Amino acid sequence: MPIRHTGAAARRGVALAALALALAASGCGGAGSRSAGGAQPAPTAPQTPGPPVPGTPTNPGVPGPAAPMAVESDAAAARFLAQATFGPTFEDIAHLRALGTYERWIDEQFALPASSHLAYLKTLVPNPTGQGAVGEQRLEAWLQMAIGGPDALVPGLDHRDQLRQRVAFALSQIMVISANNGQLRFGTGAASYYDVLVHQGLGNYRQLLEDVTLHPAMGTYLSMLGNEKPDAALNIRPDENYAREVMQLFSVGLVRLNADGTPALDGGQTLPTYGQDTIQGFAHVFTGWSYQGCKNFRGCGAGRLDPARERPMAAYPQFHAGTQSKQLLAYPGVALAGGVLPAGGSAQSDLAAALDNIFQHPNVGPFIGRQMIQRLVTSNPSPAYVARVAAKFADNGQGVRGDMKAVVKAILLDAEARTPSAQPPHFGKVREPMLRLTHLYRALNLRGDGGRFVASAPSYYQRQLGQVPLGSPSVFNFFRPDYAPQGEVGELGLVAPEMTLANDSQIPATNNYWWFILGRMHTEATPAFARDLPLAADPGVLLDRYDLLFLSGQMSPAMRQALSSHLNGVRNNDGGVNRVRRALYLIFNSPEYNVQK
Repeated sequence: MPIRHTGAAARRGVALAALALALAASGCGGAGSRSAGGAQPAPTAPQTPGPPVPGTPTNPGVPGPAAPMAVESDAAAARFLAQATFGPTFEDIAHLRALGTYERWIDEQFALPASSHLAYLKTLVPNPTGQGAVGEQRLEAWLQMAIGGPDALVPGLDHRDQLRQRVAFALSQIMVISANNGQLRFGTGAASYYDVLVHQGLGNYRQLLEDVTLHPAMGTYLSMLGNEKPDAALNIRPDENYAREVMQLFSVGLVRLNADGTPALDGGQTLPTYGQDTIQGFAHVFTGWSYQGCKNFRGCGAGRLDPARERPMAAYPQFHAGTQSKQLLAYPGVALAGGVLPAGGSAQSDLAAALDNIFQHPNVGPFIGRQMIQRLVTSNPSPAYVARVAAKFADNGQGVRGDMKAVVKAILLDAEARTPSAQPPHFGKVREPMLRLTHLYRALNLRGDGGRFVASAPSYYQRQLGQVPLGSPSVFNFFRPDYAPQGEVGELGLVAPEMTLANDSQIPATNNYWWFILGRMHTEATPAFARDLPLAADPGVLLDRYDLLFLSGQMSPAMRQALSSHLNGVRNNDGGVNRVRRALYLIFNSPEYNVQK
């Protein structure tokens, strides 16, 4: 629940925030390499665009590991788990070390059953009335799946599919819907949509694209649901909303790309991927679909408790624009002559042909691959890294295009992700606020009352953290993949998408949130810090533990010295509670933690 602190508690929070700023000023973090004394090498600019030939593949560079990579240390295990899960735990570190290789862990995760957000929500609210499930109940389901562990409602059910859930969270920020939409705020539609990302996020991208397209939540959010063929007499024109976003955001982007994700150039100029005629062509394709069971297509709706909100949309032939030919994407090797879909197709056949046309576009692998790398590993992957991932999207080694398991494995096992010597100086990414929250819960093995992760209203997390799952302000997510803050990052041609949330109001709100929540966590009824309290007598030992769990063993000597000096100055007369709380607060507000390396 929301926490409000005033008076002395607030003043202590301000003082600690000042120390956190001092840690930043002392050179204890940032986007460069961590070294003694905190000196940071300047980031280097990414490689220049490839040859000015549209769609020309480029050399993938150094290949990924030829043999399974051994997990050489606890710190290496923790760093991998920070990329592949919602935060490392002691148990997961030990398990990964016991398996011996990263590939075995990934394969084990692929084989685990998918945890369902919708199933949890229906168990939590078995007999909904009125508005149905509300936002905080949907968020409780999300926290249960993200943090994992024993199900709070179903005895014997254990949620272990961390990689699948982390991939789904990444995809939820690419194929965006938002429960800020009034039609999606209540009921089960948003949770049902998220389950599509959970189930198909490690399937094939072509199937994922179809399931996303036909889900009523997406149909509602981007107005494909109820879209109908042109009728001049009624002044009806097909809605272009989904047609635009499925291309711009979900698949190919705005400009033609080389296989390494760099813009393809012609005479020094980028080449558009599509034009208005293509948007109109796809808009005509996406007509004639609505909820299942509609008696009347126009005005057909589904109540908040209607199961039609969870089922794929159905085709209504009389409202589909089947008599017109349609200009789709044109690119080298396109199956349709000139990218034109002939007239005479049904709603189903036109949809299948259009999605095939998108899926086969050479942009999809580098466009989606780069964004998935950004969400899991680093904001500025080298073109060679992108090319290696895109090559796996194009062919998983068995002639299959779009295999997301192969893509995810390529991202996590690439030399640039696993081998420090292969990483550029600007390697890393700013941690998203929700990932910091789940990291805290997982690292401390925290559970809520009765084992549940009872959530506050979505608006509370939005105010405190600037982010809430399926709650972005628009289809463009909380941040754009190409966002470059003013200053050194932008001047060097780098991006830092998550820095969109680092503004004058959000930074203090989030800093205060960590202080308040850490003060609320440890009580006599719920002793959240109990495991670590004995270590508080020796701040060096406590910092060793938190260095592994939160910084993957990468804490710089300068940061350690600053934290140690502060903690040694705190009286340990309360069983260690204050020292533990302050250590966690300062780490969570430090640049070294906030930049995942």
